[in-house]
Amino acid sequence: MRGLIFGTPGIPLSTENSNTLNGIRKVKELGLGAMELEFVRSINVSKEKAVEVKALAKKLGVILTCHGQYWVNLASKETTKVKASIERIVSAARRVHECGGWSATWHMGFYLGRDKKKVHNIIRKNLKTALLRLEDEGVDLWIRPETTGKPTQWGDLDETISLSQEFENVLPCIDYGHLHARYNGANNTLEEFRGILSKLKDELGRRALDNMHIQCCGIEYSEKGERRHLNFEESDANWKDMLRSWKEFRIKGVVIPECPSVEGDALMLKRFFSRIG
Repeated sequence: MRGLIFGTPGIPLSTENSNTLNGIRKVKELGLGAMELEFVRSINVSKEKAVEVKALAKKLGVILTCHGQYWVNLASKETTKVKASIERIVSAARRVHECGGWSATWHMGFYLGRDKKKVHNIIRKNLKTALLRLEDEGVDLWIRPETTGKPTQWGDLDETISLSQEFENVLPCIDYGHLHARYNGANNTLEEFRGILSKLKDELGRRALDNMHIQCCGIEYSEKGERRHLNFEESDANWKDMLRSWKEFRIKGVVIPECPSVEGDALMLKRFFSRIG
């Protein structure tokens, strides 16, 4: 990955005749370098359209990431829901690959009142099933367990790192907003930001810092965790020190600020990052 690339969570709001292809064109016009495909409710790019999406993104040098479906729980107590979750991961990753995408992320599951280690093992087993299917199909992209914003969800930093240690093409998607909300306001100082990146480097190596998939946002939260995403300037997020830590650790990859302003906060972060010495 070449440096740190900033992109939009979906099609920029300023896109005329809003669709995926025009969104990619607008990202390039804005001076950004990535766009997240929003498959959160459905896979909204057809197999036929994926060919055009791949060609245009390659031509314009726009990197594509994806946020996969919300309706995934690899630790469900119901076998039918586990099978459906595996199928959703496989189908979305397949389409992202057909679009020429680089990385795709999901919230992997819920504890549902069970022991965290037990849930982790269930998620590992079921993710392995999905990964083997993708390998058989020749689907080649990063699969990302995302850090999550509620303590009822599997996905603290240690869990996403542990899962990544077990599979070659798996690395965490670090969602800074979620890590802030999950612990009711923690992970919001320069030292804490440094600690996140140090842990990634120590446990996953330099490869993790050179292939970061980051999501971030301002966020409203309570003792129960995440409530809703906010623009950075409307929140308590210490986003400037977050960016300073990225510069200090010389990370590379893609940053998707998942803020309501879409391109507004992406551009703000890119401009500030470029000014840091």
